[in-house]
Amino acid sequence: MAESNCANCKLRQKYDEKSKSFLGRFWRWHINFCPGWKKYFTSLPSEEKSKIAVKYYFNKYQ
Repeated sequence: MAESNCANCKLRQKYDEKSKSFLGRFWRWHINFCPGWKKYFTSLPSEEKSKIAVKYYFNKYQ
């Protein structure tokens, strides 16, 4: 399987630019069940996971 592109995801960038936009909200909703995001998130070191969890209000998979 190919490497995850979650770190450079265009939708994630849209969320970072304007979290209330349609694409930003779609991306935030999408990460709740995306298998690629789960793989990416769980592969991160604990410190990075904590930062991302706070930034994106993401408490799943911890």
